[in-house]
Amino acid sequence: SNNMNIRYIRGDMQKDKRGNEKLNTEIKNVLSAADDKAQYDAYAKKLIAQKSILANILVKTVGAFKGMDPKDVVKYIEGEPEIGVVPIEPGMTNAEYVSGEKIKGFNTEDNEINEGMIRFDIIFYVRMPLPDKSQNNLSKIIINVECQKDEPSAYEILNRAIFYVSRLISSQKERDFSNSNYNDIKRVYSIWVCMNMPENSLEHIHLVKDSIVNFHAWKGKMDLINIVMIGLAEELPKHEEKYELHRLLGALLSQDLTVNEKLDIIGNEYAIPIEKDFREDVSIMCNLSQKIKETGIETGIEMGKREMIMKMYNKGYTAAQIADVAEMDEEQIKDIIKNSCFKRYHPLY
Repeated sequence: SNNMNIRYIRGDMQKDKRGNEKLNTEIKNVLSAADDKAQYDAYAKKLIAQKSILANILVKTVGAFKGMDPKDVVKYIEGEPEIGVVPIEPGMTNAEYVSGEKIKGFNTEDNEINEGMIRFDIIFYVRMPLPDKSQNNLSKIIINVECQKDEPSAYEILNRAIFYVSRLISSQKERDFSNSNYNDIKRVYSIWVCMNMPENSLEHIHLVKDSIVNFHAWKGKMDLINIVMIGLAEELPKHEEKYELHRLLGALLSQDLTVNEKLDIIGNEYAIPIEKDFREDVSIMCNLSQKIKETGIETGIEMGKREMIMKMYNKGYTAAQIADVAEMDEEQIKDIIKNSCFKRYHPLY
């Protein structure tokens, strides 16, 4: 009797070991897929943050640059765009002071300490091509570009865009203007690129004034706050003026085009210089895209098999019968049934 109990215990231990090994493999696959997606997102942002790409975005979204050659716009982008380092949280976007002297630019300090906080995808200053007549120098505007794989379902995207553009305004205090010098507030643009949309779109959301009772010319700038929503359809549009920006961004972010197809569109159709680093980044992003796609297919097949197995089990088929139909080992079938039943009755598992 004791020997039989030992055999049963050993058998259960072996099953548990197989189950744990399988669970560990699944966890590793999930973490690997998440890492691939994070890397893909990082490369996508890095490529969009190239000045030649940003210049094309500015020409189509900011009125002051309308009609200009993107190559001529590049020189107006100041410094290097910050990618995923400027915090959004109140009190963290502003530049800090050291020994009474202001640090120029946005606050990118303590990135590791504040690792969990939300950050702007891409943010930079751009000088206006013509002097602002209300000032004696070339005025600047602040541009933020956000990349989304689709329109979020957890929240309404315009609400988030309004929060971002509000932070871009309020964070200027003690960095771009001091005390009550509100006339020094810089114009801001928050530009959102949303992929996998039903159709291509481009919309500018900004302040308007309605005169309800009479009219008064209130002093101030109505153009300080700007939100631009760019919707990219899954299918790449033809190269025509209306969809020039959509075709460029769609090609750059496409998960279906090859490296050479992307570079052909970007380099030949838009005359954007293809440097070695840019080519390598596009190649890495394409490899990650293919890996994510393959992982997704494998995960889908695995989930489909599990659903089929549980449906057959719930209809009264034995593990042996299911194993015969699924062409799998009977022990594997039993493990899947055991784990699925355990999760059903232990939802926190």
